[in-house]
Amino acid sequence: MTLLIYGIINSVILALYALGFSLCYGISGIANFAHGAFYILSGFVAWNFMNAAGLPFYLAAVLAVAVTGLLGFLFYWALLLRIRGVPLAELIVTFAAGVGMLELLMWRGFYGMRYSLPLFVRGGVEIGPVAVDYQRLCVLTTGVVLVVLLWFFVHHTRIGLAFRAMAQNERTALSIGVESDWIGSLSLALGSALAAVAAMVVLPLGMMESAIGLEVLIYALAVAIVGGLESTVGMVAGSFIIGFGQVAVARYISAKWMIIAPLAAIVLVLVIKPSGLFGKFKELEERV
Repeated sequence: MTLLIYGIINSVILALYALGFSLCYGISGIANFAHGAFYILSGFVAWNFMNAAGLPFYLAAVLAVAVTGLLGFLFYWALLLRIRGVPLAELIVTFAAGVGMLELLMWRGFYGMRYSLPLFVRGGVEIGPVAVDYQRLCVLTTGVVLVVLLWFFVHHTRIGLAFRAMAQNERTALSIGVESDWIGSLSLALGSALAAVAAMVVLPLGMMESAIGLEVLIYALAVAIVGGLESTVGMVAGSFIIGFGQVAVARYISAKWMIIAPLAAIVLVLVIKPSGLFGKFKELEERV
């Protein structure tokens, strides 16, 4: 029962990590390696709104999500516009920018026990023999609500339909008037905002430090690679595979080996099925 409940919760956390990364790549083809930096940056933005401006946490969280989304939008126009379509250059620029943001946070002294976000609701509940705190239930609820809202957004709004058109065939989308740079910048903004939403519900479970940004990037990459970089269904499946794998490793081996589970999953999937479980990239025999 413990493995089941905490496996589900851990899987939803991983899905929240990967949601913005997978969405951005699926729409614009940009692998945003600054995703983890945006995640932890949003936490420090919310902390500053609370402690420097004296805002309540819920308002600070909303503003942090908005600011992070705006930074993602500007990030595209400032750094990615001229190298769009060159995957290696996009990877190098986004990774360098992400590391730069994390180092800047370290340089400004944003580390230590005093940097943390408050819980939404204190207390917990018992599900059978297992005690679960309300914050983790908030994480579970947020993950389900985000997936439903995103499905509605991409299927029933004008911008969402433009996203789908760009994801399916960029040249055809351009021919019917969809502006690729605007869609690319909006996808990066939405992906960054989703990273911030994940941070607002997950970071209260522990303290904040810059190194978490790299961990989030590794988890997002692992989930996306295992499930398939451009597949939402694959992302959900990948998050559950790695999530339950981590909980099993922590329970039956040691918690310090939990980071090995996603790294091992990346290696196995790339060797056995490079396109991921639900990916659409061509396998080796098809490419040859």
